[in-house]
Amino acid sequence: MEAALANPRRGPPVRLAATPDKARQIEARFGRLDVLELHDSHRIGLMLPQGAVHQGVALRPAPLEDTDLGDFDVRPGAVLLMLDQVTDPQNVGAILRSAAAFGVTGVILQDRNAPKLTGALAKAAAGAVEKTPVARVVNLSRALEELSRLGWRAVGLAGEAERTLDAALDGSPTVLVMGSEGDGLRRLVSEHCDELARIPMPGGFESLNVSAAAAIALYEAARPRQGQGAG
Repeated sequence: MEAALANPRRGPPVRLAATPDKARQIEARFGRLDVLELHDSHRIGLMLPQGAVHQGVALRPAPLEDTDLGDFDVRPGAVLLMLDQVTDPQNVGAILRSAAAFGVTGVILQDRNAPKLTGALAKAAAGAVEKTPVARVVNLSRALEELSRLGWRAVGLAGEAERTLDAALDGSPTVLVMGSEGDGLRRLVSEHCDELARIPMPGGFESLNVSAAAAIALYEAARPRQGQGAG
């Protein structure tokens, strides 16, 4: 909640309800907020969907503004993460959390095949929704074409790829493209990647949960590499 209030990419909150104790804490940090309503804990619970858990405060924030592809900073070592048909809100939330932890420049989602940045997704993200810029695009293949023109190199994650991810990464501005657990990358998206790479799994297990795979890929991409900083 505090991350949403502090996020300059959001406008003023639409509605904010809090117990008197929580209200004092909020105003101590953010000053007086005209929308702040005082209620007891029971009343706040009645405002929320059945089963929702609160800690004495409920917020309906202003919607987040989407980021444009051209707004992402193209620099050596920068990493974008593109998700191709990853639709489970908890997986996307966990991926956003990893993206924030590893300093990812931004995340790219397809507008019609990705969950909204609310509810279960926001809870799983644990505040990362506020820290990592998200771009929503109509067509991932066209987005990859635009990113290529802007100076990004796309590496798609695919279990059948010959090269391992550590060998494919070179420190240049990189888009890591990840597909759904069941189908992987779609053909057209795969064809718009500059290279395909795999996460080596010497244990012989064939696949990982997509959020676990994303965390491993982002860790690998975050490691310093020879050539970073080169013109």
